[in-house]
Amino acid sequence: MRPRLARTPTHLLLAFLMTPLLLTSVAHAQAAATPLEDNQRITEGYIAIAYELGAVLDPALTPGGSSAVRPTWFTFAPHASRTGGEGMLAAAIAKRIIAAARLQPSLTVPQALQRAGLGLELRASPEQLGLELVLQGLPPDAAASLGALITSMNGAALLDVRTLTATVARLAALYWSAPGFWPLDKAQSVVLTLERALHEGNLAIFNDIGGSGRIYLDWRRAAGEVTPERVLAEFTLVDAVPSEAALAYAYALDHAHDTPRPYLFEQVFPGMHYKSLLVAAFALYEKARLAPTPAERDAWVAMANNYIAWREQHDMAQPVFSPAAPRPDEVSRVELLRLLTPLLRTEFGTVVWNYADFAYSQPDRDGSVLTSPPTEYNWAVFMDRWTGILYAFDQAYLQPTGLWVMPGPIVDPTALASP
Repeated sequence: MRPRLARTPTHLLLAFLMTPLLLTSVAHAQAAATPLEDNQRITEGYIAIAYELGAVLDPALTPGGSSAVRPTWFTFAPHASRTGGEGMLAAAIAKRIIAAARLQPSLTVPQALQRAGLGLELRASPEQLGLELVLQGLPPDAAASLGALITSMNGAALLDVRTLTATVARLAALYWSAPGFWPLDKAQSVVLTLERALHEGNLAIFNDIGGSGRIYLDWRRAAGEVTPERVLAEFTLVDAVPSEAALAYAYALDHAHDTPRPYLFEQVFPGMHYKSLLVAAFALYEKARLAPTPAERDAWVAMANNYIAWREQHDMAQPVFSPAAPRPDEVSRVELLRLLTPLLRTEFGTVVWNYADFAYSQPDRDGSVLTSPPTEYNWAVFMDRWTGILYAFDQAYLQPTGLWVMPGPIVDPTALASP
């Protein structure tokens, strides 16, 4: 029989001191949100800001209602966040395929997708991509998990055989470059890379711009009568420079009717801290509220939207999508986003934006009929992403009421489909 260790006063003291730390650690682990839970919180936060700020421009707007007034950046944000959440859900489905395969491998790609709970309609494009990946030497489960990443994307883009061929080749190359020896470990590396990129970008943008929007609305409620001049003089954000915000505001008033609307702000405001652009944007929204005509109002709203979107993409998203130092357990985020770019889509309420539509609307970059235009762009490259977003803005401005059909909670399709 093993002797029992004596409980000395020192043991008791250590136990007493460590218990609160252990309880805190457990509570933190229990409280840690999943990427999808964070995404839902963020989407709902954007919706609340969108309605409160939208009512500044259109006092008749109430929560759950709609407005024909040109929407602010915060009205676009819930839909963009929802799109990121759909990508996170696709990654979660891919991880389920991998987990199931570790217990029992599938014999075919359709079997792997069926075991994950994807119905026939949802698995059409993932199955097509997965079968093509098998021809590239990937095992069925690894191929199915990577195919599942496009569950919510624009599968119709793959009808262009040039897009399909390029997507398959790029995805296969990324898989073979992935860290890990076993096929499922390589596939999981690709899946985790996408999930992290979407989650980190979602958090970074919301914490910065969503937080700034909430700070502004709180200030506004306590400020009494608000004018653009008071915003520039009295409202501030950390790192914003009042003189820079005033300069950006004056520039917007002078150039709001330019064609094309100003968008290369690094050239226009060299060295400016882009938190200053956020302050200028809020002042422009107040100017739009007081506009003498709808045309003036819409022009100032659009300039404010461009200022905020530049801050969002140039300063918050870019370091996430193209990190200076890649993580050792990930594949290249730049290459992953390049292969997914032709399939990107967002439903801005009833207004559907596909990146492929934007790419086909532009001059052919390489002039070759052997490559499809969407495969010549990369969402990780700032200017490719930026010009595509401006295209989406212009589409949505033609149907402003459509954006007020706000997204609901993300529903896992595998919970609804029969295996």
